[in-house]
Amino acid sequence: MSCVDNYLRLKAEVARLAKACGRSEESVQLLVVSKTRSVEEIKALYDAGVREFAENREPELAMKKAALPEDIVWHFIGPVQSNKVRKIVNLAQVVHSIDSAALAERFDRIAKEEGKTLSVFLEVSISGEECKGGVRPDGLDAAVNALQSAANLKWTGLMTMAPLEADDAELKAIFSGLQHLAVTLKEQTGLALEHLSMGMSGDYAQAIACGSTIVRIGTAVFA
Repeated sequence: MSCVDNYLRLKAEVARLAKACGRSEESVQLLVVSKTRSVEEIKALYDAGVREFAENREPELAMKKAALPEDIVWHFIGPVQSNKVRKIVNLAQVVHSIDSAALAERFDRIAKEEGKTLSVFLEVSISGEECKGGVRPDGLDAAVNALQSAANLKWTGLMTMAPLEADDAELKAIFSGLQHLAVTLKEQTGLALEHLSMGMSGDYAQAIACGSTIVRIGTAVFA
């Protein structure tokens, strides 16, 4: 099957899973993770109506942004080096991987300098896995305060990643934990925090069951 066929099948499956949870079919976005994929593959999906793609490395994002239509909305989902912030501000409209107060403050300052406003997610380490990114509990308050005061960032939600080997019970604990944290932060801050970015090719069904509004899928689209 082509990537377009896979995308359409997955989009229908995501809608079905959302509906099975009592939510609207449109309540969960299938965000195509296009890292390592060719410009031609992305263009095929674009021609089929896809307008949002995610990348995790700044050089690859820069190359693809220059080669593809201007109306694509680019999401940056990878770890951010502080010296790459300005480039990412000028390449992506959405950043999923804000994981500290210092990084939030740097994005806010540079976005102001560049005349940009970015939508951002606070990445949270719910699993505690060392190799996964995300703010730890002892840094959560500072990151929340930084995002609340950021004038050039639109804090739109939370993001997390589950370990690849996690079983169903661990996945439920991680994804439900992020959902619970979102509810708590909404009560504390008064912000909408309308999105939960969680779930990938191997665990998106569990993530949707726990309230995900954005599933980041690459492998299953391009298989």
